[in-house]
Amino acid sequence: MSDWITFALPKGRIMQDSMELFARIGVTCPEMNEESRKLVFENPEQKFRFMAVRATDVPTYVEYGCADLGVVGKDTLLEQGKNLYEPLDLKFGYCRLVVAEPKSLQDSDNPLNWSNIRVATKYPNVTERYFAAKGVQVELIKLYGSIELAPLVGLSERIVDLVSTGGTLKANKLVEVETIAEVTSRLIVNRASLKTKHQRISKIIDGLEKVIEDEVRISQ
Repeated sequence: MSDWITFALPKGRIMQDSMELFARIGVTCPEMNEESRKLVFENPEQKFRFMAVRATDVPTYVEYGCADLGVVGKDTLLEQGKNLYEPLDLKFGYCRLVVAEPKSLQDSDNPLNWSNIRVATKYPNVTERYFAAKGVQVELIKLYGSIELAPLVGLSERIVDLVSTGGTLKANKLVEVETIAEVTSRLIVNRASLKTKHQRISKIIDGLEKVIEDEVRISQ
């Protein structure tokens, strides 16, 4: 099976978007179109394997060589800092990683005056680096879901979280204060696989790059 190429893809919308993009360069898996609870899908004809995994686990599967390639949000890569090759911005799954606070603080608050703050987030590493670069001491509270709840119950006054439309923030009377990073889905590659399966992987990367460049050119 050493000549197979294995992809690690996040379950849900990103997997769907990824497969639609891959199909444009001839990388397909008919088995994935069937109703199934399987986590591993194969296309024996093309020697492609696709693993459906949790988004935050994609970099781990790729780093340890269980998958040759993966698709994951830039937010996860920034947070985890894995030793991976990141050749392409796939240009979908756009959102922003932001600092937000209650709307009631907005008028009186000035981020330039922050010195010691408490922040709830799923991204403690990114958050710590961001505020350290600004010279702000931060007490981090790691949460795994519903970050917007933290200011409502007094756990923290500020949060760092992903925002797409901003609807969830607005519904919970929170406002964006600063943008830490703009986030899109990225193609990642295991460094050893890039050497041992260079021809097949390079063909995939080059094909995707051309498709993305064409899309960007058309949209301009």
